[in-house]
Amino acid sequence: MFPITDMMTRNVITVEPTTPVLDLISILVEKRITGIPVVDKNNDLVGIVSEYDVLHLLLDGDAATKTAADVMTKNVISFEDTSTAIEVCEFFINNSSKRRVPIVHEGKLVGLVSRADIVKLIKKIRKI
Repeated sequence: MFPITDMMTRNVITVEPTTPVLDLISILVEKRITGIPVVDKNNDLVGIVSEYDVLHLLLDGDAATKTAADVMTKNVISFEDTSTAIEVCEFFINNSSKRRVPIVHEGKLVGLVSRADIVKLIKKIRKI
C-alpha cells in the first residue's frame, strides 16, 4: 500500500565525494534544496549533505579547501525501493529533524523522498 516509488523524486541532484564544498553550497542555493546525496562513480550512496552540515563553514577559515566528503553525514539512513510511504512517514515522525530520505536499490541511489512528498500524499488520499 502506497509504494514509495510512486512518490519519490527520481532525477535526484547529487554530488560526488570530491565535489568542492563551495560548489555544493552553490547547488543548494541555486536549486533551492536543503540537502543533497553524495554518490560515488557507481551511483552507490556514500553520504548526504544537509544545510545543517555546512553551517559551521561560516566559522571555518578553511572552507574553500573542503569537499563533500569532509562535511557529509556518512551513516546515511535510507530506505529500499520496496518500502512504503507508511514506513517512511513513521521514520519522519520519529526523526523530526530529518527532512528527506534517500531511496536505494541494492545500495544504489534511485530516488529521494521528502516530508513534503508525504504531505502531498496525505492531500491526495484525503481528497483535500
